[in-house]
Amino acid sequence: MNWLGDAVMTTPALLRLREKFPGAHLALVTPEKLKDLWLFHPAVDEIISIVPQESVFSIGARLKRRAGDFDVALVLPNSPRSALEVYLAGIPQRIGYARPWRNWFLTHALAPRPGALKMRKRSEPEIRRLLLPDQPSPSRLSPIPESAHQMQEYLHLVAALGATTRVLAPQLTVTADEIQCAKAAFHLNRIAVDTPVFGVNAGAEYGPAKRWPIDRFSEATQEIQKRTGCAWIIFGGKGDLDLAARLAAGLNHEPSVFNLAGRTSLRQLMALLKACRVVLTNDTGPMHVAAALGTPVVVPFGSTSPELTGPDLPGNRQHCLLKADVACSPCFLRECPIDFRCMLSISVAQVVEAMMASYRLTEERD
Repeated sequence: MNWLGDAVMTTPALLRLREKFPGAHLALVTPEKLKDLWLFHPAVDEIISIVPQESVFSIGARLKRRAGDFDVALVLPNSPRSALEVYLAGIPQRIGYARPWRNWFLTHALAPRPGALKMRKRSEPEIRRLLLPDQPSPSRLSPIPESAHQMQEYLHLVAALGATTRVLAPQLTVTADEIQCAKAAFHLNRIAVDTPVFGVNAGAEYGPAKRWPIDRFSEATQEIQKRTGCAWIIFGGKGDLDLAARLAAGLNHEPSVFNLAGRTSLRQLMALLKACRVVLTNDTGPMHVAAALGTPVVVPFGSTSPELTGPDLPGNRQHCLLKADVACSPCFLRECPIDFRCMLSISVAQVVEAMMASYRLTEERD
């Protein structure tokens, strides 16, 4: 998968595949930017990374040079390219979902699974129609079943090989040494032992419709720091530097704020997410990573659906997924075409109380 969050959501299927074939050699073809995600993962024996701009023919040829190594290709993405790569590699069995322009490349093109819901982007006219006074409120509509979650899509694929579709939590692995090394690299060892460490991730690569407003992030982090005396680790990519700087500016500094936006490797990000008590984040890749490492997350959801792409097992009470009761959500758009009511309806007080509740749960477990 090309996106960090999508990759994490495949881990239950990979674990079920390993469970079904404990002695098999499982090689994962993955973009180079995500290859380190799979280090130490119990379901993966080999990581085959794809460099940026590498052609489909180059990838197919690389795999074909290992003719005989692979009996089955399980095609997790729905793109024509991913099916063509394993076809060119000459792998005997090629299993994936039936989609336009690629079925000929598969030996087993699976029909959509029962219970699947398509994540369709809504048009602006449709959104405005949903907001008319005579339309029912979302709270009166039928709830989205747990069986619709994106993780089930990947589990249904491994079921074609005889693996169970019984859902389990996504799982990633970091070592204790990695955590200690990451703390030392960014001087987090200056934090007092009894000081709680929280993480915050205010960005979202997909687009602004997935981002709770930065002024609310700032107000919430300041209030939580006043109540708990916590230290904050600010996460983010290179495109989040301005957001991270605004967060850092409003907080009490040394040794309580560590602005690491754009500075961590993927393994360091994983290690430090694992080191946090709770992470406040938008619906984005680090949300899925934190949850898969066992760290509770608090997440304001706007244009996307926690029922379809939320972290961890659906209904896991360790996490707090906040969603406003607005008719136009989820729209799955990158930018809101109207008034951003889905995110603006989630208050700072709600987020602060959710963070405090999650923190208290971690103290009880300790």
